[in-house]
Amino acid sequence: MATTLRAIAGMPMIDSLAAALRQISPSAFLRLSPSSCTNARILASPTTTSSYAHQTHAATKKSRTVYSLAPRQFEAAAAECDREVVSVLGIETSCDDTCAAVVTADGRILGEAQVSQANMLVHYGGVVPMLAQELHAQSIDQVVEEALANARMLQTDLSAIAVTIGPGISPCLRVGVTKARSIARVNRLPLIGVHHMEAHALVARLMEHKLHFPFIVLLISGGHNLLLVAQNVGQYVQLGTTVDDAIGEAFDKTARLLGLDLRKGGGPALEEIALQGNPTSFPFAVPMRNQKHCNFSYAGLKNQVRLAIESQKINENAPMSLASAEDRQMRADIAASFQRVAILHLEDRCRRAIDWARKIDPTVSCLVSTFIFGVFL
Repeated sequence: MATTLRAIAGMPMIDSLAAALRQISPSAFLRLSPSSCTNARILASPTTTSSYAHQTHAATKKSRTVYSLAPRQFEAAAAECDREVVSVLGIETSCDDTCAAVVTADGRILGEAQVSQANMLVHYGGVVPMLAQELHAQSIDQVVEEALANARMLQTDLSAIAVTIGPGISPCLRVGVTKARSIARVNRLPLIGVHHMEAHALVARLMEHKLHFPFIVLLISGGHNLLLVAQNVGQYVQLGTTVDDAIGEAFDKTARLLGLDLRKGGGPALEEIALQGNPTSFPFAVPMRNQKHCNFSYAGLKNQVRLAIESQKINENAPMSLASAEDRQMRADIAASFQRVAILHLEDRCRRAIDWARKIDPTVSCLVSTFIFGVFL
């Protein structure tokens, strides 16, 4: 499969990771941007199973085959529809944005809407679950109606309702599920539960129609890192998962320890200052380099950064704008060194995953990576 890349301006960490992954598998790398994933993720794959959610959080040294109820559930929902075009309303409230979209069975997005909680992130420096729930509750009706209006459809024109059921922040998920159940009940429509991470894993097939099973998936988010072999809709082999902190959380916490401006998120803030630093100035150890499994661990790296910050007597409560030139350079060097090692850890895991996946199924020819960003307290 030919190399396909979607550039993300102003996100050097992703560009560095993309370069690393191309070196591992130069003829088989596909990357989706966060904006692309946001538009399509809610309907990429429906599932109601809870065992998969448990398995994706478990640390494992062995690959495992994971099944969901997605194909049968979606087929059953489609069978109940007597319309020529199957149009599904998807609702997503798993974290800090309230989103809805109307998508057809062949992947066309007819209409979408989103309300951001960016002001909350700026004020509190991260997601506050109960406040996020309240903001979702205030926005959900407006977002759904706007998505339908953009699609030029009424609720009665829909074929089914889909909604994220996890993983995510429980109070936030509840808002979306309650709204979805209400619409489904009133209009007597099938209700499809969507596993959040499975949707991200399959969104590539919505954006790239030539992508065929099987393929490797690297999922990178604030709370989760996963390496999977997607064998079919609803059937996956888990190669690796997060055993403690995910890379997104590590970026957020490091940015906070460095006293960076979190208004645009910890990751972007850290990446920006890292451009001014020396990535080899602090010899942070690459996590789990001598271990042959594909699991991820960033807790140790985060602790190394904390100790380096303490040794340099950097005050996290002193903002960058007030730091001296010497202090600012020190923070930049720490940020660059952290970012370099964080990417090397991802590269190690991906290299092992590619070798392992090809032993499981020699027909695997593509690595798909989706990046999902947030700010976590």
